[in-house]
Amino acid sequence: MKRKNVARLALLLCALLVLAACGGGGETRLIMATGGVAGTYYPFGGVLAGVINANTDMQITVNASGASADNIRQIANGDAHLALAQNDVMYYAFYGVGIWPADEPVTNLATLMSLYPETVQVVVDAGSGIYSVEDLAGRRVSVGDVGSGVEANATQVLAAHGLTMNDINVFNLGFGASADAMRDGNLDAFFVTSAAPNTAVMDLAIARDLRILSIADDRAAALMADYPFYVRITLDSNDYYWLSAPVQTLAVQATLVTSTDLDEQLAYDIVRALIENQPAIVEGHIRGEDISAAYAVQSISVDFHPGARRFFEEIGALG
Repeated sequence: MKRKNVARLALLLCALLVLAACGGGGETRLIMATGGVAGTYYPFGGVLAGVINANTDMQITVNASGASADNIRQIANGDAHLALAQNDVMYYAFYGVGIWPADEPVTNLATLMSLYPETVQVVVDAGSGIYSVEDLAGRRVSVGDVGSGVEANATQVLAAHGLTMNDINVFNLGFGASADAMRDGNLDAFFVTSAAPNTAVMDLAIARDLRILSIADDRAAALMADYPFYVRITLDSNDYYWLSAPVQTLAVQATLVTSTDLDEQLAYDIVRALIENQPAIVEGHIRGEDISAAYAVQSISVDFHPGARRFFEEIGALG
């Protein structure tokens, strides 16, 4: 009798675990890979997940990560269902070019929507004597994590100014660690590809006087010709209060991505929830101001997921 009761209890527990894993009541549980806590991806991803959770039958868990390249690998491996990534890194991964291994293309990658511009920022200590990208030669420069989108941007910007990684003293640090190193006097400059203002840069500006380098028109034009993901963008005191003059630089697009394996209706419901509830996103994060149906279909480097495409075609954002 006791053995039968134990068996029944075990079956009941198994059933409860299955229901919990599936979300129960039709709820679908998904994982979103974002970025480091000092960047924009992690907090913004949390806001996006909250809006999706509140307006669909999905329950999305947000995880910190190594950002674009790491996130795409998680999509490829099935460790994440949704992710934020730069559109340039997406292109490299999908086609196996640039910073991505040629024999490891991520062909199950699909776009849900463009989110906001990510600005390439070369941050320097105001007392460093660095006034141009060329001045970085021989200096201590953080170029982002190894294999990251930031490192790719840094490599390209340096090359446009006649420099390579061999011409600088390379540090591979994330945003927070870069800011800490500069605060401690151990770094002269660091690259950031992020929405502006960036939290790590803002925090550092409390302790250090900073400058952001401009990219000259001819160098920017050459970069945009070689890498069509780049667009021209201007930073000013609306982005960082301490900027005394506008800074001309470049940007790529932060993009919400998924796997081609994601159910079509789920993809449709995700983008619908974000577009239709944009005011709620703005309440949670300033980057929500960039979200719109028109912006969502710009600068697409990897094709839309069929569910996302169906939604944008239905509302007339795609022809």
